[in-house]
Amino acid sequence: MVRIIMSGCNGRMGQVISGIVEADSDAQIVAGVDIFTEKKNSYPVYKSIDEVKEEADVVIDFSNPSNLDSLLAAGEAKGLALVLCTTGYSKEQLDKINEAAKKTAVLRSANMSVGVNVLFKLVAEATKVLSERGYDIDIVEEHHRNKLDAPSGTAIAIADAINEAANNKYEYVYDRSSRREKRPDNEIGISSVRGGSIVGVHDAIFAGLDEVIEIKHTAYSRAIFGKGAVAAAKYLLGKGAGMYSMQDVIA
Repeated sequence: MVRIIMSGCNGRMGQVISGIVEADSDAQIVAGVDIFTEKKNSYPVYKSIDEVKEEADVVIDFSNPSNLDSLLAAGEAKGLALVLCTTGYSKEQLDKINEAAKKTAVLRSANMSVGVNVLFKLVAEATKVLSERGYDIDIVEEHHRNKLDAPSGTAIAIADAINEAANNKYEYVYDRSSRREKRPDNEIGISSVRGGSIVGVHDAIFAGLDEVIEIKHTAYSRAIFGKGAVAAAKYLLGKGAGMYSMQDVIA
């Protein structure tokens, strides 16, 4: 059984994961960490990971980039593996994460959904066949009206998976409104939709002569991200120091 510290336990995703683990006989949340220390579940809640007394194997973090230093320090001091689900890290923080991976097991992903990570593999394979045959590639992503950033980190990760498979020949274009010219061959168009309560839709479009292939993922609830995070925590149990990804989990 994997013993988990849930960082950001009283937030939306922290509570989703708490419910998932509650029904999982192979996982247990032994403690939570949150700026708001209200106890909403059976486990104790601390304001800082430094205060946690319970023995654990892995930290799942869905909190804020400002908590990174304390998480990395705890990972090293207590031998905790880290599943970092928080987004918005600076380049300096990403460098710190890479350094920490030399001392403990770290898994960080732009998207924790198992399905989205399968999509990364599928678009890469499609690119190897279609790119050299002149197919144009666009990515359209849709999210709820309250999402602040655009395009989504997942859309960029899809573009990166495509570009890597094509030897990085593409440039990313986010807005064509100021251009009046034929589409060049070496671009990936990335478009964003914001509205309503859309959890998340990502559509990779490969448009060729007389045919279009779409590889699409639709999220119907945030539970998919929680399930992926728990799967990642189980995967890291017993793993040595290193940087891991969801691609390792689904391999």
